[in-house]
Amino acid sequence: MSHPFESDDSAFLVLVNSEGQYSLWPEFIEVPDGWSVEWGPGDRETSVQYIEAQWTDMRPASLR
Repeated sequence: MSHPFESDDSAFLVLVNSEGQYSLWPEFIEVPDGWSVEWGPGDRETSVQYIEAQWTDMRPASLR
């Protein structure tokens, strides 16, 4: 089995935390505390494109 974060055959979620940081997350893994689902599920490529379009400032909100 390939690494679940690199699988092109899995469904993914886009998570965001209170600092406005994004994460690509396999749908079958429980969302960790402090993170919420912003988008998905979708395929890996579309999920990555969503993150790239939304997360234009990589600094945490507390540093902006």
